[in-house]
Amino acid sequence: MNATPQQLDDPRRPVDRWLGNYSADHRHPTNVLIHWICVPLILWTVIALLWLVPVPAAIGRAGLWAGAAMFLALTFYLRLSRVLGLAMFVAFVVLGLLTEALYRTLGAAPLLWLAVAVFVLAWIAQFVGHRIEGRRPSFLTDVAYLLIGPAWLVAKLLRRLGVAY
Repeated sequence: MNATPQQLDDPRRPVDRWLGNYSADHRHPTNVLIHWICVPLILWTVIALLWLVPVPAAIGRAGLWAGAAMFLALTFYLRLSRVLGLAMFVAFVVLGLLTEALYRTLGAAPLLWLAVAVFVLAWIAQFVGHRIEGRRPSFLTDVAYLLIGPAWLVAKLLRRLGVAY
């Protein structure tokens, strides 16, 4: 994240800064609702698309690249907050199991088309939400916000459950 002088003086924890900045761009109820639907869908599509990247048999099987990407993302989340990182781990396991089931049931080509279609439609909806919000998506200021979106939703769930992150 490119820090401004004001952000450098911010006494909040880094996780609170990230989530607070993201929240500032997501206040309109319609945009928030769209994000509750589309952010998990987009996260799943990224996992599914990485699942389909060919893996040499000598080093692994389908899903290896998705697992590697999830591991790297988890290192980011765990540095922000252990609790948030563990909650994201659970989300990744669920999405990975879903992807594996769809891969086995549908096969690679139908899964690819499904993931691409969902990806495109979910991103269109996201941009519609931001049009309604009147603010541009956070990731246009810092690409790291692509990782913050899912964490923002998980943090909201944790707060609703009374779990401090």
